[in-house]
Amino acid sequence: MKRLFALIKRNLKEILRDPLSLIFMLAMPLLMEVLFYFIFHNMTAQFEMKYLAPGIVVFAQAFLSLFAGILISLDRGSAFLTRLYVSRAKAPEFILGYALSLLPIALAQSILFFLVGGLIDHSMFSVGMIYGILLSLVPSFFFIGMGILLGSLCNEKSIGGVASILIMGQSLLSGMWFPPEGLGEGMLIAMRVLPFKNATDLLQGGFLGYESVLTGFWRPLLILLGYAVAVFVVAVVVFKRKMQEK
Repeated sequence: MKRLFALIKRNLKEILRDPLSLIFMLAMPLLMEVLFYFIFHNMTAQFEMKYLAPGIVVFAQAFLSLFAGILISLDRGSAFLTRLYVSRAKAPEFILGYALSLLPIALAQSILFFLVGGLIDHSMFSVGMIYGILLSLVPSFFFIGMGILLGSLCNEKSIGGVASILIMGQSLLSGMWFPPEGLGEGMLIAMRVLPFKNATDLLQGGFLGYESVLTGFWRPLLILLGYAVAVFVVAVVVFKRKMQEK
C-alpha cells in the first residue's frame, strides 16, 4: 500500500505540473455545454440541459484517455519508469497508481458540468444530479483504463492520434448530438454493444430516472463494467511485458 500511495502522490504532482492540459479538459467541454445549450435547446430536446449535461460529462471523460496516455508514454520515454522497474512494485500497482491519480479529475469534471447545468437550468438541482455524478465514475474507469493501455503501447508522438479515436467514438457513437432512432438497425446494434452510448444512457438515466431498470440501468452498467475490467486486465498484461523488456 505504501508503494501504491507513493505512486499516486507522484502522479498527482506530475499532473499538476501541466495545468494547461487540466484547463483544456475542463474549459473546452464546459464552453461546448454552455454554447450548445443556448444555441440549440429551443430547436431540439436533444440539447436541453437535462440531456446535454450528462452527455458532456461522458464526452469530457474521453479526454482522460488522451491525458492518461500522454502521461504514461512520457514516463516510458524517460528514465523514471526504468528506475521503478527495478523496485518491488508490480504491474497492477503501477496501473492503479495512474488510475487513482486521474480519478479526482474525472470527479471534478462531473461536478463542474452538472453544477453549471444547474445554474443555467435550475430544475437540474435534484437527487438525480447526485446519482449522475456517482454513476459517472463507471465510464471514467473505462476511459482511464483505455488511456493507460494506449500509453503502454504507443509513444508520446503517436498517442495523440490514437487516443483521438476514442474521443471521436464518444462524440459520434453516443447519440449525444443527434437522436439515434433514425439510424439503421446495424448501427443501432453496434451502438448498444459499444461502450459509448451505454455511458451516455447510464448517466442520463441516472439523472432523469430509468424507464426500465433492466435495459436502462443494468445493461449499460454491466457493459461498461465489462469493458473496464477487460481493459485494465489487458493493460496490466501489456505493462508487465514492457517491464520485462526493460
